[in-house]
Amino acid sequence: MRDDNEVVAPAREGTLRVLRAARDAGARRTVVTSAFHAVGFGHGRIDHVFTEDDWSPLNGPGVDAYGRSKILAERAAWEFNRTEPGRTELTTICPVAVMGPVLGTGVSGANHIVQRILNGEMPGYPNMYIPVVDVRDVATAHISAMTAPEAAGERFLVTSGEPAISMKDIGGILRVRFGEAARHVPTRTIPNTVVRLAALFRPEFKPVAADLGYIKRVSNERTATLLGLKPRTTQEAIIASAESMITKSLVTI
Repeated sequence: MRDDNEVVAPAREGTLRVLRAARDAGARRTVVTSAFHAVGFGHGRIDHVFTEDDWSPLNGPGVDAYGRSKILAERAAWEFNRTEPGRTELTTICPVAVMGPVLGTGVSGANHIVQRILNGEMPGYPNMYIPVVDVRDVATAHISAMTAPEAAGERFLVTSGEPAISMKDIGGILRVRFGEAARHVPTRTIPNTVVRLAALFRPEFKPVAADLGYIKRVSNERTATLLGLKPRTTQEAIIASAESMITKSLVTI
């Protein structure tokens, strides 16, 4: 990628284009999908439970072009909602790492992690912890955000409510559940020094290196209270992700 604007500009301008269209069509409410990248990245290793009141700094440690695109696009949405005449109600959804069943032949979001682990594309696991949510719960949150009167003007973190899971434990769940189909799943852990060295030469490793060993805590209190969401467990999301990709021959077994 030559320039952050290759990611940032389409995200920001695309969000504003949708909001203008919704306003002009007289939509009562618009629900925008943001991401946890706009909430819990770049803060450093703080002792903190992340809530909807948190915003990621644009240039904090581990914030890459994708993260900046999510921050700037969501901030632009709230500014548009505040300043544009004839505004509709706005709600934003900020899911953590999204796993769960795939619909077609495309693999998106954190399902790539499960796919790469099953395919044996990782030589080992970085010492990284990921908060997870099932894609079906993200869909349910969107529907509730469109219909619940209390959701107007709110931001929602969507997570399983469980502690962030290590990459190694994701692999362990896959080995136990899928047996021979998980024969390519690695067992080794990659030393932190190796990941940090790789981050010096490969930008995609920088967000990983910034959060090595750091377990982010995420509150789902607002989502549970205002949207009534009762999310699936992290393990359910991981297993459903793998089952769907195995069924659709999207992994090597």
